[in-house]
Amino acid sequence: MDIHIIYNKVFNWLLNNGPKLLFGIFVFFVGLWIIRILRNSLKNRMSQKQVHSSLQPFFLSLSITSLYFLLIIFVMEIIGIELTIFTTVIGAATVAAGLALSGTLQNFAGGILILLLKPFDLDDYIMAQGQEGTVTSIQIFYTVVLTGDHKTVIIPNGKLFNEVIVNVTREGKRRLDIEIKLGYAADSEQVKEIIKKAVSETAGMLKSPVARVGIIALEIDGIRYTIQSWIEPKDYVDAKISLQERIIKDLRAGGIKLPGM
Repeated sequence: MDIHIIYNKVFNWLLNNGPKLLFGIFVFFVGLWIIRILRNSLKNRMSQKQVHSSLQPFFLSLSITSLYFLLIIFVMEIIGIELTIFTTVIGAATVAAGLALSGTLQNFAGGILILLLKPFDLDDYIMAQGQEGTVTSIQIFYTVVLTGDHKTVIIPNGKLFNEVIVNVTREGKRRLDIEIKLGYAADSEQVKEIIKKAVSETAGMLKSPVARVGIIALEIDGIRYTIQSWIEPKDYVDAKISLQERIIKDLRAGGIKLPGM
C-alpha cells in the first residue's frame, strides 16, 4: 500500500478525532485527581461517622471502583468509542456472576446488615442456628462463635441474619432458673428460707432484681419449687453449679429430706 495513502488516512483520522482524544485524556486525568480527593474525603467521613472497621474498606473500595468505572465510560463516550457491545457483555457477565454467587451474595448482604444494625457485638453471648457461645469475630461473609466447650463455630451471615438471634449479653444481666421437687412432708416456709439464704450467700448473684423463690406447681408426688435469681451473663454456668450445690447442702443441713433419700 502506498505510504502516502496511509499517511493521509492517519492524518485525516487525527484531524477529525484528535481534539476529542486530547480532551478525553484531559478529562481522564482530571477525573483521577477528583477521585483521589473524594477517596480521602470519604475515608475521613466514615471515620467521623464511626462506621464499623470491617465495613470501611468495603464501602471505600466499592465507591472508588464505581467512580473509576463511570470515569472510563464517560471518557469512552467523549472519544467516540461504541459502547453497545461493551454494555451487553458487562450486563451478561453481571447476570452470570449473580447466579453463580447467589449464596455468597446472601451471606455478604447478611454481613452488611449485621455490621450496620448490630443485633450483637464482639464478645456478646448469643444463641443462634442451634449454637450458643461468645462472638469472637464478625466478618463480611460469616460470624465466628466460641462455644462454652471451646469449639469454634463459623456461621454464614445469610442464615444467621434471617433466623432468630438471642442476645444474652445485651441487657447486662441474665436470669438463672432452677426447679427442685420435694415431698409434701417438707415445711415449705423452711424450704424457701433455706433457698433464699443460699441464693444470697452464693457468689455471682445480683442483689437487683430481687431473687424469687416460691412454689411453682403442686403435683401428686410432691411440691415443685422454682428459684429465679439474676446474674451477669459471663457467670451463668459457674453460678448455676455453685447455687445448686449450695441448695442441696443447706437443705440437708436443715433436715429437709431430698428425693431418693
